[in-house]
Amino acid sequence: MSISTKPVRKISLDDLPDLLTIREVAEILRISPLTIKRWGKKGKLPAIRINSRGDRRYRKEVILRLLGVEEER
Repeated sequence: MSISTKPVRKISLDDLPDLLTIREVAEILRISPLTIKRWGKKGKLPAIRINSRGDRRYRKEVILRLLGVEEER
């Protein structure tokens, strides 16, 4: 049995877009995308709904605040 390792991708907070997808947020916080959705339903992580499908996007400032990082302006 071999253990596959995913290549580690460095994420620069400066390069992040203002609105992040569920997958991007999950990758940054290192948690499951399902957890992101659950947090949204509980109000812990507010989502912005876009398009007719209702895809979720999350503000970069909110994610940075969860991480305890202040965004430089």
